[in-house]
Amino acid sequence: MEKVLEIKNLSKFYGKTKGVEKLSLSLNEGEIFGFIGPNGAGKSTTLRSIMKLINYDGEIKRTDSVGYLPCEVNLYGNYKISELFEFHQKIYKKDMSKKINYLCKQLSINKEKKINELSTGNLKKVAIVLSIAHDPKLIIMDEATSGLDPLIQEKFYKILKEEKEKGNTILYSSHNLNEVKKISDRIGIIKDGNLIDIKNIDEMVNNEVYYITIYTDDEKLINKYKYSYDDKKIQLSYKDDINKLIQELSKYNINKLLIEEASLEDIFMLYYK
Repeated sequence: MEKVLEIKNLSKFYGKTKGVEKLSLSLNEGEIFGFIGPNGAGKSTTLRSIMKLINYDGEIKRTDSVGYLPCEVNLYGNYKISELFEFHQKIYKKDMSKKINYLCKQLSINKEKKINELSTGNLKKVAIVLSIAHDPKLIIMDEATSGLDPLIQEKFYKILKEEKEKGNTILYSSHNLNEVKKISDRIGIIKDGNLIDIKNIDEMVNNEVYYITIYTDDEKLINKYKYSYDDKKIQLSYKDDINKLIQELSKYNINKLLIEEASLEDIFMLYYK
């Protein structure tokens, strides 16, 4: 399978502050890769390095056919949307009118409006079209749905899946795990500038992780798990043979025990403890 992006030992420091450090990653043709982490984890630094918008250390090889949606969108204010699209086509020397019309219909874009008349959400929709219309092999998106209403978000996810079906690759950065899990084939988890894990979405969902709630007055048990004790109950995530935990808890006085299968969000939070 063809690699459309290969990153080896990417590092970027802003003075003494770490952006990313020794990050390595490769993306395959025709996949959606969710790049997940809280704000400040290093997502945007990685994407801006891939786009060569900042200096960095390490090696990045990528296809020349790239579309990019930055987190913050700035476009020429005096243009009508239609004029901006015409200019976009001239840059690439390519007739994109059919795809532009399709995307505008899907995203409810009025092409006769001027850029400086647009809300943040409508500005983001125009930028989405610009990032996809030229049919790039690699589409890089940073917090793509910020400012979009829920109905438009669902149509946007449909567009990304259509791009994947064409064999295009999407690198999709977000701090919202619920959003990423809807569309991704794989997820990369970044923490404090380090890529700490890469998993298939099915692997994350099917991993045996449990969310445990223990109601107890037993001081010995409370002291054992005091970091997770609040409001007369202990709450913790557990990733191991559940029988081991039950055997351990049998030594203590427990008023009530609740064992639930952990959600994807609970699994994700294990990486941030």
